[in-house]
Amino acid sequence: MTVAGFTFNAFSENTYLLIDEATRQCAIVDPGCYTPAEQQALREYVEYNNLQVVLLLNTHAHIDHVLGNQFVLSTWPGTPFLLHSLDLPTLRAVPTYAGNYGFPQYQPDEPTGELVAGQPVHIGETELEVRFTPGHAPGHVVFYHAPTATVIGGDVLFQRSIGRTDLPGGDHATLLHSIETELMTLPDATTVHPGHGPATTIGEERRGNPFLI
Repeated sequence: MTVAGFTFNAFSENTYLLIDEATRQCAIVDPGCYTPAEQQALREYVEYNNLQVVLLLNTHAHIDHVLGNQFVLSTWPGTPFLLHSLDLPTLRAVPTYAGNYGFPQYQPDEPTGELVAGQPVHIGETELEVRFTPGHAPGHVVFYHAPTATVIGGDVLFQRSIGRTDLPGGDHATLLHSIETELMTLPDATTVHPGHGPATTIGEERRGNPFLI
């Protein structure tokens, strides 16, 4: 599996493509593309690299991570859309405030299936482990690929920081517990691709993240 990343929208949100090299199938995780230029960049990457989009995955459903859901589903019809069931209220709340955040053209979509901790997600020959990591959002999950020591982490753990917990459904103690039990138990060499900012490693955050000391 290889990971391709884009940074989209006013929140500088990281959108990821998880690519199974054997089959050229890919999953799009947290599409934040909103403007026509952002949407074009994502579509052109998929087309130029001859990828087949087979999954749309949301780590959680805050607005900056779901702005491009409708674009993905309309551009690649029939793509399964998976979200943890506990984050459905988060997703369904987005239309009530999207305009206030400067995204009046946001169009909602409903998941076609759900993510469940311990039930793997498959992209071609690639198998992802789903880990339940609430605290930033009630139904937050991360995706772990052991063979490449890779985590797609959403807004749980950042370089020298952690996700905010002052939004509805957030809880600081819960977030710290999620990090300690679901991320800090991984090998130090594991790369974390977060929802904002640069990639980091478990070891780097274990040694130097001020929120975890």
